[in-house]
Amino acid sequence: MARDPRAYLWDVREAGQDIQSFVQGMDAATFADNALVQAAVERKFEVIGEALNQLSKADQVLAARVPDVAHIVAFRNQLIHGYAAIRPETVWQIARTALPGLLAAVQALLQEQG
Repeated sequence: MARDPRAYLWDVREAGQDIQSFVQGMDAATFADNALVQAAVERKFEVIGEALNQLSKADQVLAARVPDVAHIVAFRNQLIHGYAAIRPETVWQIARTALPGLLAAVQALLQEQG
């Protein structure tokens, strides 16, 4: 049985909210010094990327409405396959600058989809 495409959006929203919770009250230096939080944030970004990858397969039209979906999936691939090249500063920047816009877009799509 195929999964409802909205479930992938829900997964993105939940993982993104978790990331925001994990880094709340931190600055870049604190994040860089906390391997546990880094690992948790990276894992949630992996979930986001995989959920959007699966959404792209399940509903291309809906996935295309997610801003930067291809870049997000590529970031997930880098986290998993190119982990040795990942810098905490990059993950921090994405969490602080790109994630809020993604979450807003996903929330709007979830409300629209019902």
